Amino acid sequence: MKIGNLEINRIYNEDCIIGLKKIPNNSIDLVVTSPPYDNLRQYNGFSVDLHKTGEEIFRVLKEGGIAVMVMQDQTINYGKTLTTFRTIVDWVDNIGFKLFETIIYRKHGTEGAWWKNRFRVDHEYMPIFLKGKKPQYFNKEPVKIPSKHGGKIMTGSGNRKTNGETTKTVRRMINPTKCPGTVWNYLMAGDKNPLKRLHPAVFPDKIPIDFIRVFCPEGGIVLDPFMGSGSTAVAAIKTKRNFIGFEISEEYVKIAEKRIQIEISQFKLF
Repeated sequence: MKIGNLEINRIYNEDCIIGLKKIPNNSIDLVVTSPPYDNLRQYNGFSVDLHKTGEEIFRVLKEGGIAVMVMQDQTINYGKTLTTFRTIVDWVDNIGFKLFETIIYRKHGTEGAWWKNRFRVDHEYMPIFLKGKKPQYFNKEPVKIPSKHGGKIMTGSGNRKTNGETTKTVRRMINPTKCPGTVWNYLMAGDKNPLKRLHPAVFPDKIPIDFIRVFCPEGGIVLDPFMGSGSTAVAAIKTKRNFIGFEISEEYVKIAEKRIQIEISQFKLF
């Protein structure tokens, strides 16, 4: 199966701007990626133009398509670079995206060199960008979490109106699971995959798995323009979706391809 002149379920060793230009308009269901930003990790000397990348992502996404970025800001002289926030404003104001939501990725932060002078950083941002009026696919059932009082009958739900009045409370059964809200916990201290750890900046495989299940229909195509160690591709395989990716570092492409071959042999997807 091809998308334009590119085979799907492959990672291409090239600059993502060049690679994205080979993908037809309105052909990708979902983008999940974490770009090499702010020099937070040594990334083999490569840099990225987030504006041009955003323009190409917007073009290739289907109407109702979603792009998720996993990002954090570097601290320089006690101040944040605000790269995350600048990218959000740029993609919305200048490219045409809507900001559907921003999820907080809660993780175990490390003390680092600044631990006496700053707060430990226990989060990253995951802005969710939408092309069009509404998501073409949305199903949060796979990411729901257990309700603390699931199965109990409780009284509540009284809300204060803007005029100061309070709505009536109701008595009802609490559902066993609930929406995870906008703070998602990934407190597993990494996936401990030896191949994956050869890459300097990775995120848990469960992050792309969760976003794929929520925003991409089964059989859809997931794109990662900064494929890195291959987590988005592995997530696509595990969730029975197709993928396509770009990675400018040949070293990281080889790491990702090894991981993909292992997953393919286990899941027999392709």
